[in-house]
Amino acid sequence: MSKPVVLNIAKIPAVLQQSLESEFELRTLDSPGDASEISGLVSSAIRGVDLATLDRLPGLKVMSIFGVGLDKVDLAAARRRGIRVGYTPDVLNDCVADLAIGLMIAASRKIPQADGYVRSNRWAETGNVFDLGDRVSGKRMGIAGMGRIGRIIAKRLVGFDAEIRYFSRSEVRECSHERVSTLQELAAWCDYLFIAVSGSAETRHMVDAGVLAALGPQGYLINVARGSVVDEQALVAALENEIIRGAALDVYEVEPLKSSRLTELRNTVLLPHVSSATNETRTAMSNMVVENLKRFYAGERMLAEPA
Repeated sequence: MSKPVVLNIAKIPAVLQQSLESEFELRTLDSPGDASEISGLVSSAIRGVDLATLDRLPGLKVMSIFGVGLDKVDLAAARRRGIRVGYTPDVLNDCVADLAIGLMIAASRKIPQADGYVRSNRWAETGNVFDLGDRVSGKRMGIAGMGRIGRIIAKRLVGFDAEIRYFSRSEVRECSHERVSTLQELAAWCDYLFIAVSGSAETRHMVDAGVLAALGPQGYLINVARGSVVDEQALVAALENEIIRGAALDVYEVEPLKSSRLTELRNTVLLPHVSSATNETRTAMSNMVVENLKRFYAGERMLAEPA
């Protein structure tokens, strides 16, 4: 029996590439062959799948997405055409939450700047004590989005003797922390505002100038969700004018981040969208992408499909 024909349109780890090649007839955009033969598609949350791509694949039956964010995948079009969609939630929750905590500490204690201070030999030349940072323990922590990742961030923060509140569209029954009614109210209360909501039209620019003003001159913004959730121009203005104390970001409105006013600021910590970028998590995500496809072609339910 011939193997199912699967098209990959994203940058993927080598381990996933090898697994796909062993299980399927894998094709790429450089050599797609006869589009009518392609029944499966692999993409990433960053790359997504748009309507134009679906239009070029008349025989498509299943998509397996490497990642958890589906804001760049045209789910409505896929559902209209009866195309099943699998993705990789849960296996990356711990690493994303871990990185959120790392960003909080890095921004508060100015770890990147202190590293540069030593590497540039300024410490040896001057003998000066590096700039003071801010204590993390015992602070008020606000989480926007108490879903899978938000709950693990909260779990990590308990170890910092933090008081925790959250904002979400509805009450999270399994969460013991206090829910507030608006994001602006949460920002006004907390010292650190963690963004852990899904990217969508509803959440686009939900962190706006008003929320940042409420966060205030002692407040930090930590974003490990989607860049679209934050009004980046408003954030730049808030950082430049010291309306907030600092920001630590793993995601941006346009990726990869090019020359930007963000990169010129000293009160930022900027990472290249690496929240799930650990050997363990990327391997688990790769395995799940392949397993979702194998289950589909075997007539079974995939490990994870969006609601």
